[in-house]
Amino acid sequence: MDIKQLLADAIETAVSSAMDEGIFVAGQLPALCLEVPPQKEFGDYATNFAMQAAKAAKTNPRVIAQAIVDRIHEPWLERTVIAGPGFINFYLKPGWLYDQLAQILAAGDTYGICSRADGKKDKIQVEFVSANPTGPLHVGHGRGAAVGSALVNLLKAAGHEVEAEFYINDAGNQIDNLAASVNARYLELLGRKVEFPADGYHGRDIIDTARRIIEHHGDKYLQINETERLATFKELALAEKLAALKEDLEAFGVLFDVWFSERSLHRSGALAQTVEALRKSGHIYEKDGALWLRSTAYGDDKDRVVIRENGVPTYLAPDIAYHRNKFDRGFDRVINILGADHHGYICRLKAAVAAVGYDPDHLEVMILQMVSLFQNGELVKMSKRTGQGVTLSELIEEVGRDAARFFFIMRSTDSQLDFDLDLAKSRSNENPVYYIQYAHARITSIFRQAAEAGIALNDWRTARLDLLTEPAETDLIKKMGQLPAEIISAAKERAPHRIARYAHDLAGLFHTFYNQCRIIGVDTELQAARLALVAAVRIVIRQTLGILGIQAPDKM
Repeated sequence: MDIKQLLADAIETAVSSAMDEGIFVAGQLPALCLEVPPQKEFGDYATNFAMQAAKAAKTNPRVIAQAIVDRIHEPWLERTVIAGPGFINFYLKPGWLYDQLAQILAAGDTYGICSRADGKKDKIQVEFVSANPTGPLHVGHGRGAAVGSALVNLLKAAGHEVEAEFYINDAGNQIDNLAASVNARYLELLGRKVEFPADGYHGRDIIDTARRIIEHHGDKYLQINETERLATFKELALAEKLAALKEDLEAFGVLFDVWFSERSLHRSGALAQTVEALRKSGHIYEKDGALWLRSTAYGDDKDRVVIRENGVPTYLAPDIAYHRNKFDRGFDRVINILGADHHGYICRLKAAVAAVGYDPDHLEVMILQMVSLFQNGELVKMSKRTGQGVTLSELIEEVGRDAARFFFIMRSTDSQLDFDLDLAKSRSNENPVYYIQYAHARITSIFRQAAEAGIALNDWRTARLDLLTEPAETDLIKKMGQLPAEIISAAKERAPHRIARYAHDLAGLFHTFYNQCRIIGVDTELQAARLALVAAVRIVIRQTLGILGIQAPDKM
């Protein structure tokens, strides 16, 4: 167990003991929050619990703080200080640092990975990207792909059972429009005059699809009626677009456990069965020939049409059936990562989940804000190659997969992302992903130099870790010791950007250590200890970059 959790457990035990002894009354006490103080003189950890609990406990916060301090007697705790109106600052004995470092080295690649999260292993589904298979992925999809895959990795690291899922929108108007668009381009390329569909797709990729059909099949589809031709082109285009979409995602390091087809809801009868079940339970009613979901009963601003008067389902109908299917599969939590234009859709989705008999609080919706690309200080709106919006594949080609992933992840999902293309391409300390990866490459270089110098890399268990007393060394160990708690907190908050920030902070501490502390060529015992230290840093950098889906290069 990491030191932060040990301290938290000690505080909670002290609080329980103080209440049992009547020092302060039991009440609805706040959750304990332990923070690393911004300044070292305030200790290794601090909490404002006493101040937060004062009202519920009906006691002066300094009295609560003193009661806690008086009841904590741990061998790894050097001293505690009550500050101001009731802050408690905890100072740990130096020895715990070396125990922490030894634990990191012993755990190796498993360090930071939790077998359980808060005593419970949830089964969680994360659905993300779910772009219409009608064209290439753009940079907005890229942010969803990077954040979604990193969140899956993060939740797994926090001890949960997680599945990544892509919902294929392969039914409905958008696929009909795809077929009509390809049909129009096919006819144009064969010299036929045709009016392009009003809701058609104008991308260059549609022309390419039509051209490939001609390359493989010539003009044979001119011989069949348009209805048959559209049906054929729908299947050909859908298969091609979906394959390209999967290829782009795989190139971006994004893999899905499940690809769920919207069509399957229609063909299996799941959609019709869901609508009928909702009708029987009174959650759907008929008005003006259409079927409406009573979504206002669950907080929506108005009821929503599920089946139009002509019998055609709205986009909400398969979404209801799909979310019913998700929860029927036994997930404890379902997380949807959606674009900014879906904010108004959250309430009706939760209404749908409640209507089919599940707890709407078990559906979490994360909204990704917009991405703006900048180059030379100017906003980039169009692809230089096609004149259309910039695609994900073009972005990867421009800045590389790792830089693209890191820049997409490094900001909170609820903030707009200004993506600086020049910075992402730069090989400088200002580029955060380069800065982190360079730390890993530098460590690998240190071990290469040690091997070339004939230095035996002894078992770290024989190293005198207690020789690591320089502030740059102890700061590194403290930071590495925070990883397990950081993973748990970031997973709770659904915040992979916290891991990106942690990795950048750790890299900064390592570069400071490297510049201040000579590693090879010092006293033999100190050299061994410092080599053990950098071995631990390499473990933690690899772990954090792995969660982010970013490579840890040995050379740069």
